[in-house]
Amino acid sequence: MATRDGEEGECLAQHVRPRIAGGLSVAAIAVAVLGACSVGPDFVRPTPPAGNDYTREQLSASTVAADNEAQSFTRGAEIPADWWTLFKSDQLNTIVQQALENNPTLAASEASLRASQDNLRAGYGVFFPQIGAEFDATRARSAPLRNGLQTPGSIFNLITASGSVSYLLDVFGGKRRTVEGLRAQADYQRYAEKAAYVTLSANVVNTTIARAAYAAELVATEQLIELEKQQLAATEAQVRSGTAAYANVLSVRSLIAGNQALIAPLQQKISQTEHLLATLEGLLPSEARLPEIDLSSLALPTDLPISLPSDLVRQRPDILSAEAALHIASANIGVATAAMFPSIALNGTYGAGGTSFGNLSADSFRFWSIGPSITLPLFQGGSLWYGRKAAIDAFQQAQANYRQTVLTAFAQVADALNALDHDAQALQAQVEARRDADIALHLLQLNYRAGMVRYLDVLVADVQFHQATIAYFQAVAQRYQDTVALFVALGGGWWNVQASVSKGDAP
Repeated sequence: MATRDGEEGECLAQHVRPRIAGGLSVAAIAVAVLGACSVGPDFVRPTPPAGNDYTREQLSASTVAADNEAQSFTRGAEIPADWWTLFKSDQLNTIVQQALENNPTLAASEASLRASQDNLRAGYGVFFPQIGAEFDATRARSAPLRNGLQTPGSIFNLITASGSVSYLLDVFGGKRRTVEGLRAQADYQRYAEKAAYVTLSANVVNTTIARAAYAAELVATEQLIELEKQQLAATEAQVRSGTAAYANVLSVRSLIAGNQALIAPLQQKISQTEHLLATLEGLLPSEARLPEIDLSSLALPTDLPISLPSDLVRQRPDILSAEAALHIASANIGVATAAMFPSIALNGTYGAGGTSFGNLSADSFRFWSIGPSITLPLFQGGSLWYGRKAAIDAFQQAQANYRQTVLTAFAQVADALNALDHDAQALQAQVEARRDADIALHLLQLNYRAGMVRYLDVLVADVQFHQATIAYFQAVAQRYQDTVALFVALGGGWWNVQASVSKGDAP
């Protein structure tokens, strides 16, 4: 986007030769025609990127089936504003709802938005006449000697009441550009508030998933410990009967102790996720009462809407915030350019003064003035010139920031799409590994009781099954969280919140 240097001069040159008609003065005509001139560039929204793909490889219609579920992709479909309801968990919906209602960060973003909107309303005041009134009542003693008079001084009262009206002629559009910048600032805060909304909902869902996964790992570890205690009892019986060495008992006890050592770190992780959820909900950790959510109770969203790339730049709050910042920088160029041109205002004052309230109405005590004022910035030491250049540099910086934001957004969508495909492959491998480890452990336990295998083989199978179970839960949680990442990368569906509210489904 160019800054259109020299257009201001062209705008003036086009209007300095009007024909004088009807007795109008040159000044009046100049004011009328210059009102249509507005310095600085007119902002144009950046063009959306071309193409319909996020990745170099063509996006498949669905992922591979993992744990008996595949996720399909639908191009151009709408993302629901309450996308977390696709996990089909009433407990999860309750946690997200409370966070959206009570989170301090979101409340701060909403307050910042209201402040920017009020600043915009205040900025519109420059387009109206400024009317003021003044009343002064003083008692003073004169000193005629200061004026070269030899007369004695006197004490007197002076009462003045006056009203004034001023109107700034926005000939070169500086005030309009200022208000344009305030409007863009309000847009920036609006999209920042939407970004806080999307980020908060994603953090709540991801933390809830992590908490459920840690809880599942904890239960699996405790169940394994109980199984190992049963094996310990069987091993001790074999030692007493003389069919097994005492070293086998020590091995089982060591394995149990090692697994018991995993309990405390898992409990700590669960506590941390609960404290984080309490913070996101705007509560103290001691006040939070979080519902228990089992990982298996969460449903995997299988029909995933994929926005078109041309729509993504009009949906993601961070891209729209960067666009608003670009608009602010564009308007600031106009403000800095207008400061280099004359400032014209119309002023009027009417009032009365006297030594008492009674003579304020006398004609001899009344005063008034009316007329235009023009301020010409003849020499400012280069400050106005370089101020405008700095505004242009800031605009170019905002352009680069906008482009970087778009590139980052597209990369995040591509990462999420690839991750879901890889998650499905990894999860299916973990499903098979866990199934095989479970069968192997069961067979070895039977053979060990029959005295056909060494207990070392059973211990190895125990460890393999436990590791496969933990890896399975982690793969499930990763698939859920990457699904959340896709919804967030596509913008979070905040633009559909109004339609959802009308149906009574969204917060």
